[in-house]
Amino acid sequence: MKLNVSYHGGTRYDLTSGKHRIVTDQPAEDGGQDAGMSPVELFVGSVASCVAYFVGRFCARHEIPREGLTVEAEWVMAEGPHRVGQINLAIHLPHRLAPDQREKLLKVAHGCTVHQSIAVAATVAIKLNPHGHHTESRP
Repeated sequence: MKLNVSYHGGTRYDLTSGKHRIVTDQPAEDGGQDAGMSPVELFVGSVASCVAYFVGRFCARHEIPREGLTVEAEWVMAEGPHRVGQINLAIHLPHRLAPDQREKLLKVAHGCTVHQSIAVAATVAIKLNPHGHHTESRP
């Protein structure tokens, strides 16, 4: 699986995957143009939207209406290294659930792919100019 990120001036970088494009940027106070979410917002949003999707699938399976389903995300930064230290997600579902359904829904939410990808740390390999795509610098 692949996607591509390319520079678009200032602090803007665009992600493209297939026919989809997402613009990331930094807020004006951090020297950006605020043309899109920051990569950190996108990261937190990725976790929240994955949880929403898994909860939505649970609702569909159990014939619980999905109208009004929202997931609210708040996060706090941590240091050493600088990172997202905690993400708090609040699932809002405007329908009453039996206690056993609530428990199952939360279990399903915790099982979302993106959450599991950070709960069990993914390895990240970073290389510079792989496959011999070197650019010459001119004096």
